[in-house]
Amino acid sequence: MTGNEVAESKIEYQRYSDFPSQYVVPRNVDVWSPPGYDEQTGTRYPVIYMHDGQNLFDPALSTFGVTWGVAETLTELINEKFGGAIVVGVWNSGEGRARDYMPQKPLETAEAAALKSDFIAQKNGESVSDRYLRFLVEELKPFIDKTYRTLPDQTNTFIMGSSMGGLISLYALEEYPEVFSRAGCLSTHWTIGGELLVDLMGSALPKPDNHKLYFDYGTVGLDSDYEPYQQRMDRILEVSGYTRGEDFLSLKFEGEEHSERAWSKRLAIPLRFLLGLQ
Repeated sequence: MTGNEVAESKIEYQRYSDFPSQYVVPRNVDVWSPPGYDEQTGTRYPVIYMHDGQNLFDPALSTFGVTWGVAETLTELINEKFGGAIVVGVWNSGEGRARDYMPQKPLETAEAAALKSDFIAQKNGESVSDRYLRFLVEELKPFIDKTYRTLPDQTNTFIMGSSMGGLISLYALEEYPEVFSRAGCLSTHWTIGGELLVDLMGSALPKPDNHKLYFDYGTVGLDSDYEPYQQRMDRILEVSGYTRGEDFLSLKFEGEEHSERAWSKRLAIPLRFLLGLQ
């Protein structure tokens, strides 16, 4: 498979259009390499897999015309002597986004029968997130590791997203703790499952060991409903042996809403924490 170089927003990256999969519908995958990648032929890099990839690099493609600014933020960190990272932006599937991102195994428990029924009615089908994660782990990651100079081990493989993308990032770490070491969950959309989803996902946390988790939320719009659920997850993390500031961070951003604009403003904070730069 070959990629096309894209520089639509002055950010250059490779696009793999309609990346094929036996598990999920094809979707675009955009890959950003750090400045100097082509010249530094012996250097290998950690990899950050990010959901909603169309919202990362080009405002013309982003859902609301604003990107995460991930390339810009990482470049600033590189200028501060950070070695750099490769970003893999996995586009969502449009109408199937919620089905790809809703954690599947929690819905299959007996106590979540009503929640599963409501989800199916609202989203026109069952969660297929186990298939989405198999796509990431069994198909996309091997391709990325073969095509790019990655550090493919668990310690250097991260996953990140916002809203429903926050849920699937946590779920990826829980389902594949041997593949992903860090997960960034911004404005995690707990309200789709409420306390039950928090508790079910909290019961599946891997041991801290070599894992780090980042959570945050704002106080405006959708984010205004997240605080009690995130506080509940924070308590579960602490009971499970996670130490605040070391194994996990959970931050509140007053006055910030549920948007790429808000996430881009604070993106350096989770990146610094997950990459061990603070």
